Amino acid sequence: MIADALKMAVGTLTTVRVPPPGVIDRRVAGGAMVLAPLAVVPLAAVASLIVFLGESAGLPAFASAALALGAVALGSRGLHLDGLADTADGLGASYDRARALEVMRRGDSGPTGIATLVLTLLVQTGALAGAISAGHGIAAAAAAVIAGRGVLSLCCTRGVPSARPEGLGATVAGSVPVWTAAAVFAVLAGAAALVLPWWQGLAAVALGYLAAAALLARCVQRLGGVTGDVLGGCVEVAVAGVLLALSF
Repeated sequence: MIADALKMAVGTLTTVRVPPPGVIDRRVAGGAMVLAPLAVVPLAAVASLIVFLGESAGLPAFASAALALGAVALGSRGLHLDGLADTADGLGASYDRARALEVMRRGDSGPTGIATLVLTLLVQTGALAGAISAGHGIAAAAAAVIAGRGVLSLCCTRGVPSARPEGLGATVAGSVPVWTAAAVFAVLAGAAALVLPWWQGLAAVALGYLAAAALLARCVQRLGGVTGDVLGGCVEVAVAGVLLALSF
């Protein structure tokens, strides 16, 4: 089960080529959400390497940050950015649940989605640039990528419903025990405290989780649960939260 879960996580969240899982059921899907931080370690390594090379070459901090985040977007097929834009369009389209879900399903970004995407990327890039200037950009890049995917277990805990009867959301919604999601948070917070100033590492992971939890709560209220787009949106706002806490 663990091998299939890791294959699903890597194949879904990155462009790394892996053999398909032997089986995909709710147990495997839940395991994939739990293992998401491990699956994106290669992306975190690439982001950190780009920051390191940018610093070594004397690039402006903002340029290094933009290149690092761009590489992560390419390495994840822009999956989470697309989800953020679609979620913003759905939430901004109508108070009617069915109408909002239909807008999200179409996938063509409207003004709300584009504005949300641009603003979020600006916040992420500016915050990572601040972390680079503060001297901990390499660790911040890795922490944001890994902790940002850690919130997927939070979004899929028992009790969180799916907004639709089909799709990724229906497969993973409610598939992760609460204690498992709590353990993922504890491990990520502990790791961040080891590689960063301890209080800042803890605060960064906590802020990322709070940002994701706020969006998750809003989507459950308005849409009736989670979708694949909602999961992607939660990842991106979590990344922004982590980087904001590490921007100084």
